[in-house]
Amino acid sequence: MEGITIALSKGRIFEETLPLLAAAGIVPLENPESSRKLIIPTSRKDARVVVVRATDAPTYVQYGAADVGVAGKDVLIEHGGDGLYQPIDLGIARCRMMVAVPDGFDYENAVRQGARLRVATKYLKIAREHFAAKGVHVDLIKLYGSMELAPLAGLSDAIVDLVSTGNTLKANRLVAVEHIADISARLIVNRAALKLKRGQIAPLLAAISERVAP
Repeated sequence: MEGITIALSKGRIFEETLPLLAAAGIVPLENPESSRKLIIPTSRKDARVVVVRATDAPTYVQYGAADVGVAGKDVLIEHGGDGLYQPIDLGIARCRMMVAVPDGFDYENAVRQGARLRVATKYLKIAREHFAAKGVHVDLIKLYGSMELAPLAGLSDAIVDLVSTGNTLKANRLVAVEHIADISARLIVNRAALKLKRGQIAPLLAAISERVAP
């Protein structure tokens, strides 16, 4: 019997997904933080975990290299949902997508005047759609690393980024001025795999659904 492949990223998503997989009887046999393996066997011979970058999880599932995966809503919005079934909001890896500016920057006035804002972010699609809906003209600057540095160094007026505790913003004298979306991780499934491997995937979805249900 052909097995199922589950795409997970290291860190918070991996850790918070473990109890959900355990509910379906799937326990990874190695910790990706300490193992160099990128394909990890599990307690079930018919299931394995592939360790991917968070932003790559939807791509692996979309193209069928993984049957099932976990990805943040932020990643899914940027990626687009083509070929992906998103049956369950897992309610894990919760945070907020926010606009933040240096403390003392008059954001309300800048937005109201219709002046062009320079916004640094790695979430170009989310930022573009947010500001377009407000009728605000923005120049978007794509960054991959520490967003907080951009306004401090004069690269941008504002940033669009994920905020969990807000401590990093505070440490860099930035303030969140606008809430864009609540973010959490979703279970994603390859549509073809859902048909071809229904006997294995359906019980997995059912077990996780039951564990997630309030």
